[in-house]
Amino acid sequence: MNNPLYDTMFAPHAGKDTVFLHLPEGGVITHDAFVRRAAQLAHAVRGMGVKAGDRVAVQVEKCPDMLALYAACAQMGAIFLPLNTAYTGAELSYFVGDSGAALLVGDPAREDELRTVADASGAVFATLSSAGGSLSDAADGQDETFETVARDEDDLAAFLYTSGTTGRSKGAMLTQKNLISNAATLTELWRFTSDDVLLHALPIFHTHGLFVATNVMLIAGGAMVFMPKLDVDQLIDWMPRATAMMGVPTFYTRLLDDARFDRDLTANMRLFISGSAPLLADTHVAFEARTGHRILERYGMTETNMNTSNPYAGERRAGTVGLPLPDVELRVADADGVELPRGETGVVEVRGDNVFAGYWNMPEKTAEEMREDGFFITGDLGVQDEAGYVTIVGRGKDLIISGGYNIYPKELELVLDAQDGVMESAVVGIPHADLGEVPLAVLVPQAGAQVDLDAVKAAVGMALARFKQPREYRIVEELPRNTMGKVQKVALRAEYGG
Repeated sequence: MNNPLYDTMFAPHAGKDTVFLHLPEGGVITHDAFVRRAAQLAHAVRGMGVKAGDRVAVQVEKCPDMLALYAACAQMGAIFLPLNTAYTGAELSYFVGDSGAALLVGDPAREDELRTVADASGAVFATLSSAGGSLSDAADGQDETFETVARDEDDLAAFLYTSGTTGRSKGAMLTQKNLISNAATLTELWRFTSDDVLLHALPIFHTHGLFVATNVMLIAGGAMVFMPKLDVDQLIDWMPRATAMMGVPTFYTRLLDDARFDRDLTANMRLFISGSAPLLADTHVAFEARTGHRILERYGMTETNMNTSNPYAGERRAGTVGLPLPDVELRVADADGVELPRGETGVVEVRGDNVFAGYWNMPEKTAEEMREDGFFITGDLGVQDEAGYVTIVGRGKDLIISGGYNIYPKELELVLDAQDGVMESAVVGIPHADLGEVPLAVLVPQAGAQVDLDAVKAAVGMALARFKQPREYRIVEELPRNTMGKVQKVALRAEYGG
């Protein structure tokens, strides 16, 4: 292939007058129109000085042109770097600077702030939104064909940043092969075809909405109802005309809270998939009782895309993330990487074409988490039963997953510890019926000082995205520690987890 990612995902749709995107506000975008728009954007991006191998950082609200920009980057060989729309300017400065992005594409509503970020990093800045913007305007009128840049399956296609416990985020480098292999496997495993219509209410700055949902539908040749965000009314309105949905647990709890969501409404649906956070067993049971459908739960992560899935045809076991994908090797191992007997708890490690190429500019960190035999150490604690089903029982490094988003306590603690009157802090995840879990901050005041919680909350609000901010705060005299002086977060979760 000339360019495996583009030739697999996008090129086959040229000339096809079939619907690719249903827009909730009205109208459709065909597969052919999408490919032509991507070509126009590729011309516009190249006109801003971007060449093959350059990083294109994107922080804009979900819209068709953002998705087409992903296709444009694939066609011109640029590396696509989607960024959470909730990130503050301070957070963006790190991502843009560390990645060495040649172009930062942002929302017009934040143009002044983001232009400052781009200027500080030496990146070109452009705006983009559903209402237009400088990049969209530059694309209008461009040639609707673009000469695809030759790339190899081992060339980088995307960066996704994942935070670390040191507070320094890591850029996971994903190759064309990583994206193609995983999407092809999932398309076949979940039996997607051109007849499918997927309810797509996920963000596309995250692997779930972009590299799972979108890539699967591109390979299958089906259509997506392209919703800007979770909107229960829209989901219910479109469900009789759809066949599948991918979501995080919050989607399913919100639907179950609506009396209109029942067996008749879901009669045309063939598949509901959940991931990005654990789905409570109670939700599984309630969903099946209400609709007759059993949710299919799977497990993946930024560095690997998907690793396991409950079967399409076969037993979908609540509380498990299913079986290793057909082309993914999985083992539950001890600290030395030695595989443990079935039924014993250890660290989940995976190997396959889905596993990323390493962390950008962090060879030491890559070496720490990638074994010599090619297995990636996920840091998740799990157990695999005799039938091969995997259950995730905990997460190393105290990762919090809230509403499908990863939150790393250390990043919050660094901000909290810097506040007036705070001697030290500890952040843990506590259960939340809707989001799965949310951060709770435990603060220890400096001797003789009082902590102004309003001031602390304001400072956190300025420094961190809303989804990372603690939902609750506790002030204590001291943190629980073991004999080595390490804070015992297990004890904090036990005390405040409810």
